Amino acid sequence: MKRLIVLLGVVGVSLSALLVRWSTAPSLVMALYRMAFAAALMAPAALRKEKFSGLPRRELLLSVLSGAFLGLHFACYFEALGRTSIASAVVLVDTEVLFVALASVLILRKRLSGRAWLAVLTAFGGSALVALADRSGGTGALTGDLIALAGAVCVAVYTMLGAVCRERLSTTAYTYLVYFSATGTLLAVALVTGTPLAGYGPVNLWTGLGMAVFCTLLGHSVFSWGLKYLPPAFISTVKLLEPVFSAIYGLFLFGERPGALVILGGALILLGIGLYSREEA
Repeated sequence: MKRLIVLLGVVGVSLSALLVRWSTAPSLVMALYRMAFAAALMAPAALRKEKFSGLPRRELLLSVLSGAFLGLHFACYFEALGRTSIASAVVLVDTEVLFVALASVLILRKRLSGRAWLAVLTAFGGSALVALADRSGGTGALTGDLIALAGAVCVAVYTMLGAVCRERLSTTAYTYLVYFSATGTLLAVALVTGTPLAGYGPVNLWTGLGMAVFCTLLGHSVFSWGLKYLPPAFISTVKLLEPVFSAIYGLFLFGERPGALVILGGALILLGIGLYSREEA
């Protein structure tokens, strides 16, 4: 039953690309709506259960920084979906674990096994194929690929900071702080860039609420819950289904048929991520 719940969480997360495509507001605004709704929905339980005034200052500051990178991740991801195909954007954003691996080597001086390096190189080779395929779609699609990779870097930083914070913070406290910080970060960026926050119609509010409920609370939060009961390797492997589900949505709802190079590159990326996750486990 727990494995089925986690699988349903993957279905929820994969709806993100679909909902973004239905929205009409700027990507920055949609990312803000998603995080603001998620933080608001979580606030009653978090404020009732947790005493934030007593949290360690170091973990509090790192949680705020982690949330800032999560907000930037969503802004990049949503912008990429507006410039390139769903299949390309989702599979490139999911290279997060590979940037975590590289950061572990360069910053934490961690040693990777030969099989782990093979997995990393396989996935990055797949990324190069996706970019090569999208080159024929003009500079817009290629720019979308680069923005998606920037989103992967941002979520990798979020993941590494979260690993430190979760050593001393509960899931509820950390998650709420992250969502609240992401909302504040996106709001600040919108104000600095002069992006209007309202006037885009009810469809975008409903879309933002849908992402908050299905993709965030019933998606990403389910993964955090599942780590308490299931092996991390299972969670990492199941999450690889997200690009598959998203590509299926794009095919049937928007008529986006991935080219041969995108399919091959995506398969190599997923293979590399899967091999690396297994090696780490």
